[in-house]
Amino acid sequence: MPTTPPSSPANRSPGQFRRALQALLPAPVTVTGRERARIVIGAALGVGLAAGLSHLLAAGFAIDGAWMVASLGASAVLVFAAPAGPMAQPWAAVAGNTLSALVGIVCLRWIDAPAFVVAAAAASLSIAAMFGLRCLHPPGGAVALTVVLLGVRDLRFALFPVLVNTVLLVLAGVAFHRLGGRRYPHAQQAAAKPVSTGEVPSRFSSTDFDKALARYNEVLDVSRDDLENLLRQTELNAYQRLFGGLRCSDVMSRDPASVLFGESLERAWQLMRSRRIKALPVVDRSGRVTGIVTQADFLRHADLDNRDGLGSRVRDWVRSSGRISSAKPEVVGQIMTRRVRVTRADRPVVDLLAAFSEDDHHHLPVVDGDGRLVGILTQSDFVRALARVVEPERAPV
Repeated sequence: MPTTPPSSPANRSPGQFRRALQALLPAPVTVTGRERARIVIGAALGVGLAAGLSHLLAAGFAIDGAWMVASLGASAVLVFAAPAGPMAQPWAAVAGNTLSALVGIVCLRWIDAPAFVVAAAAASLSIAAMFGLRCLHPPGGAVALTVVLLGVRDLRFALFPVLVNTVLLVLAGVAFHRLGGRRYPHAQQAAAKPVSTGEVPSRFSSTDFDKALARYNEVLDVSRDDLENLLRQTELNAYQRLFGGLRCSDVMSRDPASVLFGESLERAWQLMRSRRIKALPVVDRSGRVTGIVTQADFLRHADLDNRDGLGSRVRDWVRSSGRISSAKPEVVGQIMTRRVRVTRADRPVVDLLAAFSEDDHHHLPVVDGDGRLVGILTQSDFVRALARVVEPERAPV
């Protein structure tokens, strides 16, 4: 008895059909109702202005009574609904429509073939011409096809109504967007740094972005700078989603070892060695941070350039001389770094990414609202926090 293959339509579940139909649906439009109304009003004003003025000019310039091309409605969609796209820019609209009209007229004049052949040639060659002059504008293909279907052979048709219609529409678009505080024409600009409360370095450069675009190798109806800005803002949002709720108090090492300004170098060195730490915050008697002393501070004063017997030389150097006055430093305050960067316990961890990755910080004392030491944040703490947040995002193997 013959069986139905598993892949046949008869064996597909209703859920599979539903998912297949959903795949054909367009993506939701994310603009607000107010923005939609603004676009509709702008298109009405733009097309109305172009039509009204063109109708007034028709008496002296119209070819066979034609004073407007239907494809202007498609141009209006781009100019008013997608003004940031490369295909909606003034050069693309004006040159694309006019050039396509010329191509259609030339094809009709020179190609002795059935209408469908001439129409196909006009549409395809207009696209090639628009690519060549960097004025790709989708309604241009409709202009070329319209010329062929109407049998227009007069080259003046490209000037009126096509050129005049498009120029009037674009001028209306410029005025409308400028009055509304929008940027049109939408000139290419360098990608701006996304606005954020913290210093989050981007993980990709403009060169990386250009290489990705070249590899994608498809026409995108979005300007390069807008797309790069969108990616950078998306990256920032991802950082804030992962780290936004994570505070320094959540990841810092609590009850850190610290020393007073007048602590002996020997005591501070022994404390660092016993705790296996590389930095000690220096505090006053109220617990407020006044500086920080690191292994690098000790090694620098112990002649780091000469590595022979460095360990014993450091031990000898930190040992107190027992004198009232000495030529060498005796206490922590004499070798500490006074300008120390601190962070608040309630500060988001994401704000410190640049400090650890670019500013070469390895230890950041953490203070409370009164400036008193409550913890210390190290690169190791930061990496552990990163792993803890990112690990749940991994897909199961």
